Amino acid sequence: MNYILPLLSVLIGFSFALWLQPKDKTNLKLLLAFSGSFLLSLTVMHLLPDVYNTGNTRVGIFIMIGILFQIILEFFSKGAEHGHVHGHDKMSQMPWLLFISLCIHALLEGFPVGHHHELALGIAIHHFPIAIILTTFFIHAELNKTALFLFMLTFAIMTPLGTLFSDTFPFLNDYYTEITAIVIGILFHISSTIIFESSEGHKFNIFKISVIILGILLACFL
Repeated sequence: MNYILPLLSVLIGFSFALWLQPKDKTNLKLLLAFSGSFLLSLTVMHLLPDVYNTGNTRVGIFIMIGILFQIILEFFSKGAEHGHVHGHDKMSQMPWLLFISLCIHALLEGFPVGHHHELALGIAIHHFPIAIILTTFFIHAELNKTALFLFMLTFAIMTPLGTLFSDTFPFLNDYYTEITAIVIGILFHISSTIIFESSEGHKFNIFKISVIILGILLACFL
């Protein structure tokens, strides 16, 4: 399930957007808010205590490195990791900067999954609405269908690939705490941004608060 859930979530989201092309953004924003809340809760409740229990005094530094690294990635991805894509310019070829930054982001997310199986579900829930938003955006931008399929397929593979690297190469476990702390920083930035950007004008309403609370409660039972 560590490999299958993150992979399927992107492919299902891609297929959903390709066939139905949803136009109502309200439900998608609520799903984004839920995914951000769930991912942030998993990070705080599971990943954060784990890395601090190792006694590594540099954990905080690596968390901040993760936050800074994600900010740099978003300079190239324009915030696609949290569903913030816009524009209507036509695309004739693969948007390489967006592609590479998203793949690096998804690859790193997969590293702690082998030690925290519940994170596979969190990432899957996080990637599902992102896949819908990205696919819809590229359809409207008239990106070549072959390029679109290769983009989404590679994005789907990246997180399981990161998990595979972590499980296959023992030397990576020597740096498990540092890598996980960097991922924590990335997830902190992504999930908190999702929560505040998933409604117009950054205003909270009863529906958004409800799905955020639901995300927190679900994380408590994992």
